[in-house]
Amino acid sequence: MVATATTLQTVFDIHDDDVWWCTADVGWITGHSYCVYAPLLTGTTSLIYEGAPDYPEPDALWRVVERNAVTKFYTAPTTIRHLMRFGEKWPHGCDLSSLKILGTVGEPINPEAWVWYYEHVGRLRCPIMDTWWQTETGCFMISPLPVSALKPGSATKPLPGIEADVVDLNGKPVPLGRGGLLVITTPWPSMLRTLYNNPERYKKTYWEQIPGGLYVSGDIARKDEDGYFWIQGRADDVLKIAGHRIGTSEIESAFVSHRAVSEAAVIGKLDPIRGEVIKAFIILKEGYADTPELINELKKHVRHELGPIAVIGEIVFTATLPKTRSGKIMRRVLKARELGIDEGDVSTLIET
Repeated sequence: MVATATTLQTVFDIHDDDVWWCTADVGWITGHSYCVYAPLLTGTTSLIYEGAPDYPEPDALWRVVERNAVTKFYTAPTTIRHLMRFGEKWPHGCDLSSLKILGTVGEPINPEAWVWYYEHVGRLRCPIMDTWWQTETGCFMISPLPVSALKPGSATKPLPGIEADVVDLNGKPVPLGRGGLLVITTPWPSMLRTLYNNPERYKKTYWEQIPGGLYVSGDIARKDEDGYFWIQGRADDVLKIAGHRIGTSEIESAFVSHRAVSEAAVIGKLDPIRGEVIKAFIILKEGYADTPELINELKKHVRHELGPIAVIGEIVFTATLPKTRSGKIMRRVLKARELGIDEGDVSTLIET
């Protein structure tokens, strides 16, 4: 409780007259932490909304902001990318002048979505708090502060009291600019203590994967020359193409940087020569059609962005992607469909 209240207060500069809106479902960690616990503990006016972000029109969220004079707005990057597909006319059709600070949560935000959010929702005046944290950490761990110098797509630096690093499998820090395992090097107050009825799994999963007594987050990240952290996705969301390892988030970001693409999800497709190639599921922005010419253009674009290791085996255009209520794309469901195996429990997905 102390951690959620403190981080909400610090990162979003909460004042008595603020109207706070975290769009997460209250059944998920972001929802009950930052829709319920933190706002109640800080005495903050908190808006709760149940509904789709594009119903009845793609300005649904912006109408709520306008109607309730929301000052601090916190949502998922996938929501931003989803609304980008409808164009900037929808946020510009609403009065968003009450907004002071924006935030993102749940997954890395690609620079294109960050810039769109900053320009068309924040109107070039609202800093974006790109927060990295997990269910297991209990609160924000790496995040800007309202006074931070921002870089589109970077979660910036660990919050005061949090010691993080990017290391290799031996626990040694990797060179700047190179991807590695994101770890926390010292304890923090809100950390998980165990797993229910399974203390051995707790130790094995989080503390024994690499030497040195480091908390292993399961995420891949890199640090730049300014010490800023760039989260690249989950360690298990990595494709191995002809011996080269490449993260799914890097590939998806390359796709979304194309003018026609609103959202993208990629998985590995088995290939007898390269081991794996990329299979991409693409949602297009309004006004673009799924033509063979566009497929070729997208392949060239991703190759230009990532180099020849980004071998695309297949591009599938779709209207929806399987997502959790917090907005995360469930690649395991796409992978299961590709392999023709059981998808597992999908009862909590908002789109399948």
